[in-house]
Amino acid sequence: MLEIGVGGYNNPKRGGNSLRMWKAYFPFARIFSIDIYDKSSLQENRIKIFQGDQTDETFLSNVVSETGSIDIIIDDGSHINSHIIKTFNILFPSLKDGGIYAIEDIQTSYWKEYGGDSDNLENPNTTMNYFKKLADGLNYKEYIKPGYKETYFDKTITSIHFFHNMILIYKGNNDQESNMVIDNAGFKKGK
Repeated sequence: MLEIGVGGYNNPKRGGNSLRMWKAYFPFARIFSIDIYDKSSLQENRIKIFQGDQTDETFLSNVVSETGSIDIIIDDGSHINSHIIKTFNILFPSLKDGGIYAIEDIQTSYWKEYGGDSDNLENPNTTMNYFKKLADGLNYKEYIKPGYKETYFDKTITSIHFFHNMILIYKGNNDQESNMVIDNAGFKKGK
């Protein structure tokens, strides 16, 4: 599993509590984390921490090269809306089928200092609205849009769950055909 954000801010000796909790909860798992600050002093058996920016595509690619595909990704990093969205776009393809991508502390979708918006609840740049839009893709086979080309997320997100201050995205094969619509062009005969 990979957790974004170790905790403890810039103090190299603070943080890592959730990593140790995951280590205890998953006794055979390898636990990885990334943080903008050097948290290497908190590493221990089965816990490896990488230092880098959660929006740096090259850094994240190097992390995934070392870890391999991942079963669970938890974003508890900067909580900045644009960072959450960019990190998801980079890392979700590295999640194994059947894996879960969790985003914590999404209350920042409404906080201006994090790029959120409490005035325009349809602002497409907030975490909540980005994932609300992806939820439509769960039903892309039902669209009446001839020639529609499904997106990567249409094909690989099998469910999205919204909770108070948390979103869970499940990865798998979302290719179930419509029982009413053929090729996004129209309804089947007799329907």
